[in-house]
Order: sequence, then structure tokens, then C-alpha cells
Amino acid sequence: MSETKHPSGAPWRNFYGRFKGKGLRKSQERYLDEDLAALSPGPVGWEENPERAPLDVAALFGGRDLWLEIGFGGGEHLVHQAAGNPQVGIIGAEPYINGVAMLLGKVREAGVDNLRIHPGDARDLFDVLPERSVSKAFLLYPDPWPKTRHHRRRFVTPEHLEPLSALMKPGAEFRVATDIPDYVRQTLEQVPRFGFAWQAEGPEDWRRPWDDWISTRYEQKALREGRVPHYLTFRKV
Repeated sequence: MSETKHPSGAPWRNFYGRFKGKGLRKSQERYLDEDLAALSPGPVGWEENPERAPLDVAALFGGRDLWLEIGFGGGEHLVHQAAGNPQVGIIGAEPYINGVAMLLGKVREAGVDNLRIHPGDARDLFDVLPERSVSKAFLLYPDPWPKTRHHRRRFVTPEHLEPLSALMKPGAEFRVATDIPDYVRQTLEQVPRFGFAWQAEGPEDWRRPWDDWISTRYEQKALREGRVPHYLTFRKV
């Protein structure tokens, strides 16, 4: 039985998150109008790239190592990493337009130029990134989907992990941060199935944040509500 397709040729992919929340401020609308197009990594969507031709990431970032942040929220970590690592190029994927607008404001303030934005589903970006092109990937405080019947919506499922694994170079690092114990469990069960080795040797390796970590607003909310962050580091084998 053939896979059901959208008229554009895209596969039907269920998306369960929010695309837009409360109204944007005038300044945020201006950022979207003036800045977003210039920060595109290239043709990612099915309408402009129905053949799913790979992006030329070597030309995009001048041959620098490529990093990827999946669901960047308000963008504070993405800008922090871009500013602290000018020797790499970073692409962030985020379908929530309010978060994209927040990031654009931070990009203006920081003045970073080694960052690109895909304002949509990370799976569409995975389609067009070359295999073995990503040196580091971040999944930070993803939507926990706490109800058991919704666990299949989480990122740490084969639908996402299989294409992510194909993008990662041997030896590449995959970081996951979450404050949800059951998400930790599912991450530790599923991620190693797709060619990643957990790097922890003792409890401090998942209790202590990374040396270059910046605490996000999602983490601050978790701490205020008494939840314990977990910092999981995997290496592509």
C-alpha cells in the first residue's frame, strides 16, 4: 500500500505542537518581516523543494562544522551557542512562530551571523540535510507529552531518531535535557537503538549541566516547580 501524500508531494506527517500562541508584538512582527527570510538555510519545505534536494551546507557556512538545535523554544540557548562558537554554523528548527520571533530579537541584539532558522517541523529539515553532515545536535526540554497514550508523539521515537542518526557524523554529540523522569527513561531506551552510546560514567554526568550550558526559561520553570533536570550526552558510534 503506497504512502498517503499531500498534493505537494509531501508525506502526511501529523504535527501535534502549537504553531502560534498569543499575539505578537509589533517589534516581533517586524523581525519576522525583515529578518527571517535572510536567515533561511535554503529550500526546506516541500513546496519549494519537492525533489528534496540536499542543502549545500558547505556553502552555507563556509565549510564550518554544522550543529543543529531541534525545537529551540525562545532561542536563548541557540544564540548563546552561536555567539560562543563562531567557528561553527548552527541551524535551529522551531515550528512555534512566537519562539521564532523571540529568537530573531535575540539575534539582532547579539549580532551573530553563523545561525540559520527553519521555522517549521524538524522532520522536513532532516529530509534535506546531507547524511553525516551534523557534528552536534541539541534536544533541550522537548514537549514531554506526559500521558501514556501520547508518548508516540515524543521526539525520542523511531520516526525522528532514525533520520537524525543518518545526519550525524561518526563521533558526533547528541545532547538531551529534560526534567521529566519518564522522558529520561524513554530516551535511554530508544536513543541507543539508533547508533548512539550514552556517555555517562557516574551520576554527576547526568546531574551536572554541560560546561557551556545556559539555563533556559523552560529549565527555570522546572526548577521553580521542583523538578530535577537531567543532562544526557550521547555519542554517535
